[in-house]
Amino acid sequence: MRILTDILIFARWPVITGLLCAIVFLQVKQTKTPVFSNTLFTANHHVSTIPQNQYGIISLASAVKKAAPAVVNVYTRKASKLSDHPFYSDPFFKRFFNSTEASQAPKFDLGSGVIMTKDGYIVTNNHVIDEADEIVVILQDGREAKARIAGVNQNSDLAVLKIDLQNIEPISLADQEIQQVGDIVLAIGNPFGVGQTVTQGIISATRRYGLNISRFENFIQTDAAINPGNSGGALINSKGELVGIATANLAQSGYTGGIGFAIPADTALQTVNDIIKHGKVIRGWLGIDVEGLSVQQDENQQRLAGFLITGINQDSPAKKANLQLGDIITRINDKTGNTLLRGEQEIAETRPGESIEIEIFRNKTRMIVNVVLEAFPS
Repeated sequence: MRILTDILIFARWPVITGLLCAIVFLQVKQTKTPVFSNTLFTANHHVSTIPQNQYGIISLASAVKKAAPAVVNVYTRKASKLSDHPFYSDPFFKRFFNSTEASQAPKFDLGSGVIMTKDGYIVTNNHVIDEADEIVVILQDGREAKARIAGVNQNSDLAVLKIDLQNIEPISLADQEIQQVGDIVLAIGNPFGVGQTVTQGIISATRRYGLNISRFENFIQTDAAINPGNSGGALINSKGELVGIATANLAQSGYTGGIGFAIPADTALQTVNDIIKHGKVIRGWLGIDVEGLSVQQDENQQRLAGFLITGINQDSPAKKANLQLGDIITRINDKTGNTLLRGEQEIAETRPGESIEIEIFRNKTRMIVNVVLEAFPS
């Protein structure tokens, strides 16, 4: 018995030491072993859930299900001198429109639109409905309705339609302040008239302009496929919220080349609200005439680029803010090095009654002037 006791006493420390080592080893192994879950870390380290369906499969179906009912197909009939248009006898189009002029076969076009309000206001691209004699909208559930043009915003290539149907749900809008390059987006529309179609990509860039698509340009660039018929459709995020209105792609052929453009949703919403309330788009007005300046150096070796004020309207916001002929505008709000078009757009996008900050050079002196804009005169 004494021998057994001596053996246990002798062995206790090696046993305890071994147990402690095993515990430490297991803890380290557990820490290093990757744990797979349905979460992702975003750029700012916030945890977001990867969309999954009920079968555990990664899917964006919930976003599509939420947004798709608010995306409509838009068909238009326009006068045409083509006597043998291929769609003239097509029963699909003839059931929508009354074509009575046999000598002038109508021209049929298609596009997409997005329901913005419960009472039937729809936003689309102006080029989709421009010069249309008749417009028919088809909802995802198959209902059809004649549409009238409530108003247009030609400068941004937007138009607002009105339909009279009950039980329609508008799309939800995304927070424009949190959109980032790299965010997943989906384009929903009616490409080539094949029916509602969803394509997927990311936000490739923001604030694209100078593309000669419209006068005022502030496009979201995406690689989600935007083909003929997608114009006026929705660009949504992974939550099914509207990010932009699909407008164009860069490929001259009309087929997507991986570079598509969408008008930001807040611009579309502003257009809809203005047209509903005022019957037209309300733009900010400064009241100056300008000429663009290339980069140059003054006597103080300061590099200047911007706009030279060559005219000031009487009773204009510029006159009230004491802007003067010969002032050089080098910055509007936080936009430096503006092109002439970009500066005009920055002013136009500011609501009447809101203030903009203008940096000018006057007599070789840098000055900051705050100007309260007014509505653009009729």
